[in-house]
Amino acid sequence: MPDYFDYLHGKPRLFVLTDIGNEPDDQMSLVRLLVYSNEFDIEGLVATTSTWQKDKIQPETIHHVIAAYAKVRANLMKHAEGWPEAATLDALVTAGQPAYGMAAVGPDKLSPGAKALIAAVDTQKSSPLWVTVWGGANTLAQALLNVRATRTPTELSDFLYMLRVVSISDQDDAGPWIRREFPDLHYVVKPSPPNGNDYGSATWTGISGDEFYRNCAGADGTTVTNEWLDKNIRAKGPMGRAYPRFAFIMEGDTPSFLGLIGNGLNSFMNPGYGGWGGRYVYLQPYGETHEIWSQGGDAFPRVTSQDTVTGVDGKPHVSDQATIWRWREAFQHDFAARMDWTVKPFEAANHNPRAKLNGLAGTAPIFIGARVGETITLDAASSDDPDGDKLSYRWFHYPEAGFAPGQNMAGVEVTQADKAQVKVKITTACRPNWLHTNKDCASGVAHIILAVTDDGAPSLTSYRRVILRIQ
Repeated sequence: MPDYFDYLHGKPRLFVLTDIGNEPDDQMSLVRLLVYSNEFDIEGLVATTSTWQKDKIQPETIHHVIAAYAKVRANLMKHAEGWPEAATLDALVTAGQPAYGMAAVGPDKLSPGAKALIAAVDTQKSSPLWVTVWGGANTLAQALLNVRATRTPTELSDFLYMLRVVSISDQDDAGPWIRREFPDLHYVVKPSPPNGNDYGSATWTGISGDEFYRNCAGADGTTVTNEWLDKNIRAKGPMGRAYPRFAFIMEGDTPSFLGLIGNGLNSFMNPGYGGWGGRYVYLQPYGETHEIWSQGGDAFPRVTSQDTVTGVDGKPHVSDQATIWRWREAFQHDFAARMDWTVKPFEAANHNPRAKLNGLAGTAPIFIGARVGETITLDAASSDDPDGDKLSYRWFHYPEAGFAPGQNMAGVEVTQADKAQVKVKITTACRPNWLHTNKDCASGVAHIILAVTDDGAPSLTSYRRVILRIQ
């Protein structure tokens, strides 16, 4: 498995490839991205083609949303620091390959978008560039083709090492070509034909696929209807007016960056950790030439890419989509609060609580070594809220988090799970697999999640992750 950068003390670097304009959801995702733009170093916004928009690109729509952002940036500055200037964002907008798929890629076809992507990677060598693919991937393919043709194998390897690709399925024929030609590239995707036939099985649909894809059994759909969005998003100033009504589902591209938001879940450290953008496992899907971060897995160890989550009906539901919809109320409330930031003064809006774990502030996960039979005490009593709101606490063992081939999942018992202080008893270094053949194993891992929620309107949640390394 690949290793990872630790940039807990910096912002994720983000580069967006979007077929914006083909239908409303890309524009919706861009509105959300910009009201979180203080969380990222955005380094490129590239208009691309896709199977749904094969012969044109629409960068003007990106500029339209940035123009709305320009009207609210001053108000956003009242709530947090780090918001980029609208002019800076406008300068990042470029055009990708002007036609569909690999037919638009070649030695003499370097587009402004592909050139910008190469420059972004070359500019910074200490942290990775996250390339989120909301449409077709042929602009990324063009950049990689050019780098391979003009650099040494070592330089190419260094270039690939700096990239993290998260793709919303395959929306042209470039994604499969990239993964075949550049097997060392970090790539998160559910491989699919570009015609959309397999979208319904993809993890990303868990953001709002309840009715259209009929694949979110157990999810609470309240916060992903056009009616809820009218009241909580669209009614709020220039950015709300820039947020269209969806045609199929809300914000299908948002999961590509949702896990990079600094909420304390830190799923960017490893796609197997799970977070707002979903959870993935490292395996070789059928038809792929090597392992990637994707969906599936052998149920023999009783962990796959699916999560088991108690639904709104009180029953357990097992699905890939559940790895996203389990967090839905939290990330939708968070978005609604951010939209308040665009129009309200600080004292009239809600702000995230600050989760402190064992006295430690920040968002970084805490690693603790333990042995079977021990009881670990975790304390979040020093957590506070910038608005003085009352806090509630929820602790839970995330049993699927961190699963990787060759790594055992430990067993724990959590008591007092609704208190500021919780006790975690280590019951076994390895949970039984299907045939209980690992009962004598020596070590395992368990992830404990702390969720601290305020009683503001809307209620907001911050997290901390504890990773227990158990002998």
